[in-house]
Amino acid sequence: MTVEIVILAMIAAFLGLRLYSVLGRRAEHEEEPIQGRFDDQPGADQRMRPPAPQPSEEASQGFPPVAQREYPSATPMVDRGLREIAAADRRFDAFAFMDGARSAYSMVLEAFWNGDKEELRHLCDNDVFESFAQAIDARNEAGETLDNRLVRIEDMTITGAGYDAPMARVTIRFRSDIAAVTRDKDGNVIAGSLDDAIEAVDIWTFVRNTNSSGPDWLLEATDEG
Repeated sequence: MTVEIVILAMIAAFLGLRLYSVLGRRAEHEEEPIQGRFDDQPGADQRMRPPAPQPSEEASQGFPPVAQREYPSATPMVDRGLREIAAADRRFDAFAFMDGARSAYSMVLEAFWNGDKEELRHLCDNDVFESFAQAIDARNEAGETLDNRLVRIEDMTITGAGYDAPMARVTIRFRSDIAAVTRDKDGNVIAGSLDDAIEAVDIWTFVRNTNSSGPDWLLEATDEG
């Protein structure tokens, strides 16, 4: 009986050691992190990772945080201006604004090229609208039409931002490729080419009255870079 107990004890101990060794190796493997798509893979673009949050002077002054992502070439002054706007208008989201500005850039250009004054009136303030309207009238009097096409927007950079109660303003530098053609009253090409896009640099300032119930920003000023 004693020999049988000893043998059973040895078998139990052997099985216990085998089970521990298996579970131990499995646990070690489970603790190893699984590489994500952008986690330290050879050649992976580390810029895809969001930057770690950093404490800021603005946070201590009560400005709400703009997202932790950063804009290309954003300066501390631009960042502070965006925070001032966000403090005055809790609905303001800088990245949603950039998406809207991209769409507005295309819509304003298309409306101007097509001579659509009604569309421009909804997108621009009075001064900019009048400038566009005068250029459209002059073009119509000359019997000319524009056959332009926005090929792509290569780059958008916020170059200025600020809040002067109750007006919020953001300035964006657009760098785009545009295929431009001017035709006479008979449809003949008198300038430009649709085969060769040219680089255009435009600096546009958008403005919004934060006291307004509407969310719309208007184009307040245009300039060439």
